Amino acid sequence: MASKGPLYIGFDLSTQQLKGLVVSSDLKVEYEAKFDFDAHSHGFDIKKGVMTNEAEHEVFAPVALWLQALDWVLSTLKDQGLDFARVKGISGAGQQHGSVYWSRDAAGLLQGLDKTKTLQDQLEGAFSHPFSPNWQDASTQKECNEFDAYLGGPEELAQVTGSKAHHRFTGPQILRFQRKYPEQYKQTSRISLVSSFLASLFLGTIAPFDISDVCGMNLWNIKQGAWDGRLLKLCADTSGVDDLKQKLGDVPEDGGLHLGKIHKYFVERYSFNPDCTIIPFTGDNPSTILALPLKPSDAMVSLGTSTTFLMSTPSYQPDPATHFFNHPTTPGLYMFMLCYKNGGLAREHVRDAIDKKVGESVPSGSWANFDKALLEAPAMGQKSASDLMKMGLFFPRPEIVPNLPSGQWRFNYQPQDKSVTETTAGWDQPLGEARAIVESQFLSLRLRSRGLTTPPAKGLPAQPKRVYLVGGGSRNKAIAKVAGEILGGHDGVYKLDVGENACALGAAYKAVWGIERQGNETFEDLIGKRWREEEFVEKIADGYQPALFDQYGSAVEGFDRMEKQVVQEEESRRRRGN
Repeated sequence: MASKGPLYIGFDLSTQQLKGLVVSSDLKVEYEAKFDFDAHSHGFDIKKGVMTNEAEHEVFAPVALWLQALDWVLSTLKDQGLDFARVKGISGAGQQHGSVYWSRDAAGLLQGLDKTKTLQDQLEGAFSHPFSPNWQDASTQKECNEFDAYLGGPEELAQVTGSKAHHRFTGPQILRFQRKYPEQYKQTSRISLVSSFLASLFLGTIAPFDISDVCGMNLWNIKQGAWDGRLLKLCADTSGVDDLKQKLGDVPEDGGLHLGKIHKYFVERYSFNPDCTIIPFTGDNPSTILALPLKPSDAMVSLGTSTTFLMSTPSYQPDPATHFFNHPTTPGLYMFMLCYKNGGLAREHVRDAIDKKVGESVPSGSWANFDKALLEAPAMGQKSASDLMKMGLFFPRPEIVPNLPSGQWRFNYQPQDKSVTETTAGWDQPLGEARAIVESQFLSLRLRSRGLTTPPAKGLPAQPKRVYLVGGGSRNKAIAKVAGEILGGHDGVYKLDVGENACALGAAYKAVWGIERQGNETFEDLIGKRWREEEFVEKIADGYQPALFDQYGSAVEGFDRMEKQVVQEEESRRRRGN
């Protein structure tokens, strides 16, 4: 039976859809509505939620599309029977790095919303530019080069902002925007991220950036907790730092801050309670880690087409190959993130080669032969301790971690003298590569996350307490077994299944915490008490095994040397090619 208590809404404005998820105080999902941009919108020439200008490598979305989507989602929830008067709080997640440019008329148009008209009909003039650059945009190479060089190199930029410059990051995007559209930039009163744009609609005034999402701009000095004046000067170009600071606004530190009550438009049109409170909206990646009350040093690995690694950590150790963000709810914690282009596709290539070699008829997409080969192969290809370790890189797509073109490289590693030799000698191709491809992916994660974890118990080496797997690959127990052997995980390896709802769930939980917390009660404490692990989590493999963990610890050193050698050789090849 449906609850009668307070309700909370979490929104997820992603590249291809807007989702609204309604939960009760005990975190039970009560209602859900989803607007698919391609399927449900009208009047926009989009494909997979975006428009493209291939000549300039631009990918962008019409902001009016999102206005159309919001009214649709709210109307659908109303039709489902949602009593908006019960909604006490709203938060949300937005695709990271997208920027929205508000016109000088925006404040008046937002304040004067008319309940008889849609948002799209009323806010056409609220934007100085009708489009928002999407995270897939790659038009800012020139600006990225300037950002990377401005403080002395990518390492320095990462130390300050948590990341080196990336095409999608908002600082380089703003710099390019004002150069390409100088008049529209002059007419811009404020700049929002996608998350704060959506929050602004509910507030009826421009919402501030979220303390975590602001770290995806290459403009925020994470350690100082303030805009970095040097980078603002670069990004402001000829417009001046003061003008840019006004456009960006202040950034509150409290991720659960009460930004204000909901605008009367939503009270009058949808019958929201006028006391409904807006909590800061954050980015999609920060919101994802809120879908699971991760404890410090717990790790979440997304095994989809690409590979993403997320961890909550008290350690700030930025590197150009990684991303650090402020934690979206908990001061003193950071969100560590790794993004790889290669993941499931690389594993599928090995799977298909094994199926062809074995010659048995298996259902399309079956992993039976791959899993058998994976489990029968010894760790690092070592049948005995004196054997050389076999390791490789398998990139069907160009990779960013490390920065390499597509290709395959196979090496033997001698731990005693730490020598790496590129060779296929001793390799069992393709059967031995089932284990090699999985080891390669998890060794890279262990290499780049070491130093961020703490010992889970006295006498144990540093490692995650738990490893959570999400995405398509999380269903594979053979892969999960190797994940635990390499990464550790004192309490085990778990499959986390929240479907496609992680961002919206995280946002809804953030709203619950923001409204119902008592004093200094943390997100982890409040949500952790109410979160029903048994509904979403299943233990699928053991984690820490001392002998194997030590063996892979030795392998990490060789893996690091192998990567560096391949990168150096590819850089030399590129220079010779020029």
